[in-house]
Amino acid sequence: MSAQGDIAQLAAAYRSGTSTPRDVVEAALERIAERNPVLNAFADPMADQARAAADAATTELRAGIDRGPLHGIPISVKDLIEVRGALTGYGSRVIEPAMADSDALLIARLRAAGAVILGKTQLLEYAYGIAHPEIGQTNNPHDPSRTAGGSSGGSAAAVADGIVPAAIGTDTGGSIRIPAAYCGIVGVKPSYGLVPLDVVFPLSWTLDHAGPLARTVGDAALVLGALAGHVFALSEVPANRIRLGVLRQHFPRDAGNLDVGTCMDDVLKRLQRAGVDLVEVHIPELGEANAALLDILLPEASVIHRDLYSKNPGGYAAGTRRQIEAGFDISATTYVEARRTQSRVRAAVDAALAGVNALVSPAVPFVAPHEDPEIADGGDSEMLASGFANLTGHPSLSLPVGRASRLPVGLQMTGSDDLRLLSLAASIEVLIAQPVGSLDSGLTGSTR
Repeated sequence: MSAQGDIAQLAAAYRSGTSTPRDVVEAALERIAERNPVLNAFADPMADQARAAADAATTELRAGIDRGPLHGIPISVKDLIEVRGALTGYGSRVIEPAMADSDALLIARLRAAGAVILGKTQLLEYAYGIAHPEIGQTNNPHDPSRTAGGSSGGSAAAVADGIVPAAIGTDTGGSIRIPAAYCGIVGVKPSYGLVPLDVVFPLSWTLDHAGPLARTVGDAALVLGALAGHVFALSEVPANRIRLGVLRQHFPRDAGNLDVGTCMDDVLKRLQRAGVDLVEVHIPELGEANAALLDILLPEASVIHRDLYSKNPGGYAAGTRRQIEAGFDISATTYVEARRTQSRVRAAVDAALAGVNALVSPAVPFVAPHEDPEIADGGDSEMLASGFANLTGHPSLSLPVGRASRLPVGLQMTGSDDLRLLSLAASIEVLIAQPVGSLDSGLTGSTR
């Protein structure tokens, strides 16, 4: 059995004796050898460590030691999260990759749940929106001439291509949800602070989140439970008890992207026919959100990178270097005003969520482009819909719901509570019954 089944299927196969963690890890490593030259998804497969962890999981399960649903499940990790015994490269050439001597807390929690850490995945340089030219972007499994998205593109491609059932990314302005949307999988940015970020290289202390990418909401919830340190027991939400607030202001406006809006309208009509209540919601404060996000992100990132920049500015990609330099020029008063805007936007989103179960829109107003666009805050920008939830800290996810121009489209859902949002998304996943993103798995709907 390959890693293309969902977590429950793999777990059942382990416990029935029809497969072992070592079998699945070997299949994943073979898949990496075949596909990584095309996708550029992995910086380091961590083959020896993964095999050793898989063997240990196999031995434990045979001995009756069962750590739960993630026991023996391979999970890949974005290469700015430290994993003991593995190199951390950050998608950069500023410093030489360094061997980590300890695990980030979120990795320690995955290990405690029995997960097998399989591979460090590629990312945009320091998660800052630019692919380093010596490393290159990660390509999309649905069309390798296009990007898998950033900055967690390696994690998204690894899941979408069926190499692993789940991976970990980070998200500061959409960096889990954007690649999830491009690659046709589920990507979850949890509530701010839910997942610990110690020994995860920061981009912005105020805006950073870490979370899972998976092929189903149920799988994402299992992984998020391990990361957060408590179980997310999903419950079914009947269609006639779902009320969604549609954010038309986050639908595409550029004529070249209208097929994404058409796809989204078709999905919403199907949900409405199933009994879901839809109401259009307009939040004027969201128009300020992405500009405020950048006025916070840029100076915080520049402080974080100040020492590295002083030692080797030429090691950065040119675009990353320009962003770091721009951050030094943002005044303290601009930063303070952005933090005040942050509070206003958060209050406005809270008020809107008081009347609906979730706010919805396209996760990105276009399908995967050929290259990762640079960070922007205007027009049909890549983070048009995603940025506000980083600013406010609300949980937000991308759910695959269909295709436009033969490429995946994601529905972004933002709520007030992680468990309620995941339960709602899992129920909608069943209602739409769309493919869940693996090119080779043959799955045609939710396996929850």
